[in-house]
Amino acid sequence: MTAEVHPPAGVAGGYPTTGEWPQAGWSTAASPVDLTALLDAAVDDDGPLATTHSVVVVHQGRIVAERYHGALGSFVAEPTPVTAEVPLLSWSMAKTMLCIVVGMLVDEGRLDLDAPAAVPEWSAPGDPRRSITLRDLLAMRDGLAFTEDYVDSGVSDVIEMLFGSGMADMAHFAADRPLAAEPGTRYNYSSGTTNIISRLVGDVLGGGAAMAAFLDERLFGPLGMTTATPTFDEAGTFVASSYVHATARDFARFGLMLCRGGMAGATRVVPEAWIDALRVPISLDPDDGRWYSLQTWLAGDELGTFWCNGFEGQRIVAVPPLDLVIVRTGATPAEQAPVLDEWWQAIVDAFR
Repeated sequence: MTAEVHPPAGVAGGYPTTGEWPQAGWSTAASPVDLTALLDAAVDDDGPLATTHSVVVVHQGRIVAERYHGALGSFVAEPTPVTAEVPLLSWSMAKTMLCIVVGMLVDEGRLDLDAPAAVPEWSAPGDPRRSITLRDLLAMRDGLAFTEDYVDSGVSDVIEMLFGSGMADMAHFAADRPLAAEPGTRYNYSSGTTNIISRLVGDVLGGGAAMAAFLDERLFGPLGMTTATPTFDEAGTFVASSYVHATARDFARFGLMLCRGGMAGATRVVPEAWIDALRVPISLDPDDGRWYSLQTWLAGDELGTFWCNGFEGQRIVAVPPLDLVIVRTGATPAEQAPVLDEWWQAIVDAFR
């Protein structure tokens, strides 16, 4: 008999208000704890984390540890050595960025979490997908049949969407999937779902150009993420499942906003209540035992640690009670993901 699993209590509030914000640029400070061994382990190409390109640790708004390592490969040019100035790929960390935009629009009354999502592919009378809400989509509980498999086995919807027949109009590809479960009843992690949300947001804002302007003016601009570059597909949808390029330091700015409860210095980017909502566990991922909320992952600890998660071990970790942000980018095999999580958890533990 399988033991019943109860979600940990959500942690709300407790956001720091006194730390620095990198308005004109990042300040640096000596780390109050010795992270040398953990940083050395991260950049050990023969170690279990495999390839780490960047690590940035921010405490109280200052960079207290930073490493860059290796190079980005290219089919058409020489490899690019990774430095603080080199933009890196977010992969699924972009999902949480889209979720912050959704929170802005919900706060403004331009999106309704619990209304049926306005998805054209589901508009026919009697289509069972018409009952799917934005809340279902954000929580990955829409019920759509979508296989998130990064091994090219011939049955991977995410590979087909990003690199195959669906790449010109990714939201349509995902929205065209049939139901596999009643909406709201089953958790199924799906990059396709995020791109459906992204098209919904783009439709509300007025299309791809308007979406790009909104990201720049309301998200990346206020955070000072000057290197952040989102990718759009041919249909004009922001590929929020996978594609934002930015430097590790700019990813740390996003993490610091999360850590500060939606604030960028004195500027409120998104309501604190929305950040609280991202820290409430909704589903347990059956594949890896991690807790999932709204396009965001949770440690389930008493600190309310939460993070943005990307393919091959991209991480932006926010720990509000410690005013701590950890960014790590690189390429760690999926089977070593637990070791990666133990690594960043060791950094958190060092700051307790």
